[in-house]
Amino acid sequence: MQEWSHSNSPVIVRGKGFYLIDEHGNKFLDGIASMWCNVWGHGDNEISKAMIKQIQTIPHSTLFGLANAPSTQLSEMLIQLAKGMGHVFFSDNGSTAIEIAVKMALQYWKNKGKKRKTKFISMENGYHGDTIGAMSLGYLPRYFAPYLPLLRRAIKIPCPVSKFSQDDSHDYENRCLERTEAILAKNSSDLCALVMESGAQIAGGVSIFPKNYQKKIGELCRKYDVLLILDEIATGFGRLGNMLEYVEQNTHPDIVCLGKALTGGYSPLAVTLTTRTIFNAFLGESEQYKHFYHGHTFTGHSIGCAAAIANIQMYKKYGLVTKIRESSAYINQRLQEIHSSPIAKNIRLKGLLGGIDLYKARKPILKLREGTTTNSYIAKESLARGVFMRSLGNTLVIIPPLAIRKKDLKLLLDVIFNLVNKIEKFA
Repeated sequence: MQEWSHSNSPVIVRGKGFYLIDEHGNKFLDGIASMWCNVWGHGDNEISKAMIKQIQTIPHSTLFGLANAPSTQLSEMLIQLAKGMGHVFFSDNGSTAIEIAVKMALQYWKNKGKKRKTKFISMENGYHGDTIGAMSLGYLPRYFAPYLPLLRRAIKIPCPVSKFSQDDSHDYENRCLERTEAILAKNSSDLCALVMESGAQIAGGVSIFPKNYQKKIGELCRKYDVLLILDEIATGFGRLGNMLEYVEQNTHPDIVCLGKALTGGYSPLAVTLTTRTIFNAFLGESEQYKHFYHGHTFTGHSIGCAAAIANIQMYKKYGLVTKIRESSAYINQRLQEIHSSPIAKNIRLKGLLGGIDLYKARKPILKLREGTTTNSYIAKESLARGVFMRSLGNTLVIIPPLAIRKKDLKLLLDVIFNLVNKIEKFA
């Protein structure tokens, strides 16, 4: 924070296409999709028009005892997309969607008369948000150590991605599954749910899971009568090259959380979806108190729902998932250029999520010789080159807006490769 407090960060006043424009007219390519949520860039399109129309109709109508038209329509669209899900619960952001999922899972077992099932399992290096329950699940010491007294930490299972393992990756994956099953078997009578990101971890270091790994985790959850909660907030809606990653991987979760790209990045909105089986456990007479007690003032916000409806329609209209796969193929081709760098390690890519770890003599490059952190150097130097980027420690993240044009993607990759070469000299 001391580094940032002495910096003169640009003040963004408008956007055009995939660029952010500051108060002095300087343009910066939005290289991190405005924290991983932007799909179509910035400016006037079908989403903004739908939001304006909704504002003129009715901007917000509570879901407490009523329904509203946009939330009803969006729910129907999401149920069509989200295979296996039967019901939708609205919230404002990803962290809150996770909190809802946790409460939902815990009360499900209570309503079923299994009050012992109160413990949660999550994956090492997983990240699920910054609120108390979300931090408890995705405890990363470098982010959350000061808040440890507030947390009720989850039991951890191994991540199936080992960056420097000398073992065959398939053998390592099998060992992770064996360890996970041992933990499930030992604790099954007390376990409420297993929570994991869907397809990949992002904030925890850009770890892309082996194909079908989460399907196997789901099968273990069913074997030991533990709910599976998939966090697809950052990885859904095309980020990994599939509309919904869990559907592509033929996984059968009990609860799924979606957010970020849900509205194309135009409005805050998130959802927690669940099956009819989970929903039915909350039905009963009023004096039984089986109902789900959770709500926010702006839940199912009409403007956000209108944005999400238009966004999903645009995916189909413009064939966005196909475009994402074409952009991914271009990135994969360009990444061959960086393989010869002595500091670029563990280069990986799936869809429009990529990572390049910066190492020197097997040690992560977290600071440069003059004392500047890698994070702040990349942020400052990328801006000087007309691109806004943020790294995760020593990991350069490739995570552009999903509909990015090829010429803008070329600029982003050119800047990334230039920065790797610069860091090699200063590390």
